[in-house]
Amino acid sequence: MGIYHAGSRALQDRVGVRDLADHVGRSVGEGIRSVAAAFLELQPQLVLAAADPASGAVWASVIAGTPGFVRATGPRRISVTGGPAPADPLTAALATPHTPLGTIALDPRTRRRMRLNGRLRPTPRGFTVDADQVFANCPKYLQRRETYETVPGRPPGPPRHGTEITPDQAGFVTAADTFFLASVREGGADASHRGGNPGFVRVVSPGELAWRDYPGNAMFLSLGNLMADPRAGLLFLGWTTGRTLQLTGEARTEFGPDGERTVRFTVTHTVDTPAALPLRWSAPEYSPANPDRDR
Repeated sequence: MGIYHAGSRALQDRVGVRDLADHVGRSVGEGIRSVAAAFLELQPQLVLAAADPASGAVWASVIAGTPGFVRATGPRRISVTGGPAPADPLTAALATPHTPLGTIALDPRTRRRMRLNGRLRPTPRGFTVDADQVFANCPKYLQRRETYETVPGRPPGPPRHGTEITPDQAGFVTAADTFFLASVREGGADASHRGGNPGFVRVVSPGELAWRDYPGNAMFLSLGNLMADPRAGLLFLGWTTGRTLQLTGEARTEFGPDGERTVRFTVTHTVDTPAALPLRWSAPEYSPANPDRDR
């Protein structure tokens, strides 16, 4: 299966799911089907993953717009109008032609998500992405949020930079039920979703986070990337406030004696932006797949 590299294969073999991964991998294509195109045009936000061309740091970011700001404009191409704030860590990457870019469109209203990975081309109004991989994921661990409203005319607050997690940020992280993980591989990037009940992400120290890796689709795209290249980015959203917390650093997967997987993320830089997004979502209905408690 050409979608998998050595890192993903090593994890599939360790867990014993290579045959399942091959079966699931048949759903990955390069084309954007009509149902996927229709889904994209309904979305008010898009999560992005890439490496900064200057520093090499990997970041996850998010952009928002009126539904239709993301559209399929070809059998393998999406066009995006707009972009992040000028101070966003991915601004330079989004202005660099041929940047490997991972994207995920996630709709909390329907608990559906779509991932598209490819190469970026800046345009006068935003950017396009020519797809290498297009696929959907199951709704597992995805919280339902029934509605959202847009708060117009409110600019983002000034971003706060740091090198460690502050006590306020630690509270924000431990209250989260969702975050997004950016990872990279040779010639590519990936944005994926992680979800669970609040507390599923632990702040081990001001410089380290940890979370259990729950059973998923057996593909191990993100963890496979991290096995080959530990650079990673995390994005936490304030669903009711528009706040974003972006972290970059390195992530490694540990296996317990019972096979349980824990990912440990070492923080090197943080960007905390109040009211970065104009979207305000309703309270969550937690996924029935979420484990009752973490260990």
